[in-house]
Order: sequence, then structure tokens, then C-alpha cells
Amino acid sequence: MSDRQRTLKAPATFQGIGLHTGVHTNLIVKPAPEGHGYKFKRTDLEGEPLINADASLVTGTQRGTTIEHNGAKVHTTEHVLAAIYGCKIDNALIEIDGPEVPILDGSAYPFVEAFEKIGYEEQNADRQYLVLTENLTFEDNERNIEMLAVPTAGGEFRLTVMVDYNSPILGTQHASMYHLGEFIPEIARCRTFVFLKEIKHLAEAGLIKGGDLDNAIVLVEREYSKAELDEIAKLVGKEELNIEVQNTGVLNTIELQYENEPARHKLLDIVGDLALVGKFIKGHILAARPGHAGNVAFAKVLKELDKKKNGAPQIDLTKDPVYDINDISHILPHRYPFLLVDKIMEMDDNSIIGLKNVTLNEPFFQGHFPDNPVMPGVLQVEAMAQVGGIFALSTVPDPENYSTYFLKIDNVRFKQKVLPGDTIIFSLHLESPIRRGLVHMSGKAYVNNKLVSEAVMMAQIVKEKNLD
Repeated sequence: MSDRQRTLKAPATFQGIGLHTGVHTNLIVKPAPEGHGYKFKRTDLEGEPLINADASLVTGTQRGTTIEHNGAKVHTTEHVLAAIYGCKIDNALIEIDGPEVPILDGSAYPFVEAFEKIGYEEQNADRQYLVLTENLTFEDNERNIEMLAVPTAGGEFRLTVMVDYNSPILGTQHASMYHLGEFIPEIARCRTFVFLKEIKHLAEAGLIKGGDLDNAIVLVEREYSKAELDEIAKLVGKEELNIEVQNTGVLNTIELQYENEPARHKLLDIVGDLALVGKFIKGHILAARPGHAGNVAFAKVLKELDKKKNGAPQIDLTKDPVYDINDISHILPHRYPFLLVDKIMEMDDNSIIGLKNVTLNEPFFQGHFPDNPVMPGVLQVEAMAQVGGIFALSTVPDPENYSTYFLKIDNVRFKQKVLPGDTIIFSLHLESPIRRGLVHMSGKAYVNNKLVSEAVMMAQIVKEKNLD
């Protein structure tokens, strides 16, 4: 599959009742441009305010995830966000004319089914990733939640969930998703659940005004008398039903699709809550006894980790480069010992990302400095400029007949030393469109996600040969 961003080909429309508010709403998931991400729009409020699907905007996690901005709220965001994320959609505008996403059948599948029917449109920008490069732990001792994130060798997004019900009837359940491609066939259909002991309290507290025994699995954690079951049926307006407890510890109002469907739904909720990170995740997340509060708290930890990386591009070094060293040698005129770019990993209409592997065999280390090898800052800028030169020369049909020459360098800063064994990632962006052969780019260099140098450069593309 392409690593480009994508959106829906056309809007997808839904309507239904909110599980907790009981308010009937219309919801439309619309295509959105590159870099848009996920945003909700409250079309029923004055000014139709936008609310970013961002973990930092979560204001409630009781029975669902609520986001809020400037007084505008959207409740129970997790199922539609799980569907969008699970369908590998990067950009979506979610218009809603009420306070809560409709519960539909209690799963993410109605959204997924509509998205799959409409189809997707590939966009030009590259997908944004949060790549886990080290272990990350999270604990909520009050809720007995434990979460661990570790890197994955293949760069896939993997989830493992353990749910402990503290009940001899229900026991412990596990669920796993080995890559995001398993979300639609294995996870999307799994419905929300509630404990029978909670129904009376939730109904009396007005927290399940849109609840229905047809859109939720009811787990029974202890033995109940017939009188107790009849009272609960009356409370939720289902007096006509003959409610019984099945051997599986589930009410007979709904049939399980999987023996571990509740644990799979917990996994679904994690996908929806981690969509609030704002990037696709490459890593394995293991969650013990998760809930919305813990999911969102962990999403905030992941966002903070991404922020600490100083905006360093997250590159999968195992994937095939856009240009390898042989391709680069056909584009750039530089040769040993002055060819300072090994690979180009990404490139679009406005930016380019390249890398250099620094080894002790570099000839400049003989004199800079003996017994204390440090890559000269001026060569870091030169390497950055060569990456920019590849970008510039890729815009002409015969790059072998052109060279690029510096015109000026501004705002050069060196932050940290670059040493043998380091891999420098260069990320450059156009400051203005290329005109009359003038290329104006800003560049940053990173080692281990830390900024080591930066500069703003201007160069000119010059044709050296005329073969006509």
C-alpha cells in the first residue's frame, strides 16, 4: 500500500441517537485536504466551531471520550475515530449537528462499511508517523491500568489487550491486533459492553439515555434473581423481553460474535483514543485493564514524546529509498571525497528528506580532530545543501547537465556535535517557489531525533552543458 496520505472520495452520512445524551444527531464524514487531520465541526452551534481531534482537548472520559474547544463539545468520539484511523484515513472533516456521535450498533462497523463502499482518494503528501524507537511505560495505580509501548521490527502498529473482570464468571480476556490491516475484519464489528450491575446506576444517573439492549453487550458478573432481571428490564423499557443469563456470562439480548468480543471492543476503543495522537503509530502497545481515561493519558504521553523529538522527521530506515547512492551519483556531480549524501528517503513538491551515515573512514576525521573526531559544521551544511541540490535538480529533465551553486547562507546554527557512527537526517523545505533557477530552502539536520544543525540556503541551478 502507498505511504501517501488519503481521504474519502465522497462524504459518508450517518444518523442515530447518542448513547449517553439520548440526542438524535446527523453526522457526515467529509473528505479533507492534505495535512488537515481529524476535525469535528458542530454545525448546530453559532459559527459552526471546529474542534480538533486532539488528546490535549479531551475534557471527559466517563463512559466515552469527550473533546471540547471554546465551549463546543463532542461526546463519545472513539468509535468514529477508530473507524477513520482503522481505515487508514489521514484527513477527515466530521460534521455533526448535535453533542454526541450516534452509537449506531455499538461498534465501529457501520462507519467502516460506509467508508469501504465510498472508497478512498490518495493524496500527494506523505503520511505522518510517530515511530517508537524506545520503550515507553505508563501506569495509573488508582485505576490499576498498565500500558507499555515498544518498537516493532517491521514498523507495524500492533495492539495487545488484557482485560481482567475480577469475576469468577467472566474471568480474564485477551485480544490482539498484529497490524492495522486486521482492524476491519477482526475488530471493527465488536460492540460496546456494560456490566449488568452498572445499568441501574447509569440509568438513574441519566448516563445511558440512548442505551438499548440491542446495541450493547451486557456482561453479568454475578448470579441474579428473576425479580432483579425483571426490574432491570423495566428500567430500560424492555419489560416485554424474557431476559436471561447465558452460560457465557452475557444476557440473552444479544449474541456474541467472538468469545472475547468485550476485549476486542476494548482494543477498538484504544484505536479510537490513540487517533487523538494525530499521527499513525509504528510500535507495539500492550494494555492491561485499559479504559478511556488511561487511553487518553497514554495518548498525551505519546504526543509529548513526539513533541520532544523537536519536529524530527520519523523515517522508516528499512524501507526502500526514493534515491539510493547510485541514483544520487547520476543526479549530483560530486564524487569522493565530497559526495555527502547516501540516500533520499522522501520527496514531494515542497520538501525532501535525505540521510548521511557518518563513519570514521571519512577523510576529514584525520585532521578534525585527531583523537577527537567531530564532523565539521561546514560539511554538515554542505551535505544539507547537496540534499537540496537533489531536490532542485529533480525539477529538470536532464539533471546530469546541471549544477547547483550557493548564492547565500543565512541563520546557520550548530546545536550538537556529530560523531562517527551517527546517521544524520536532513529535512529541507522550500521557502518560496523555484523561479528562474533560484532555489530557496530551509533545512534542519537531526541525529537520534535531536536537532544538530540548521540553515536557510539559496542556490541557483545552472546548465553546464548544451547537448542540442
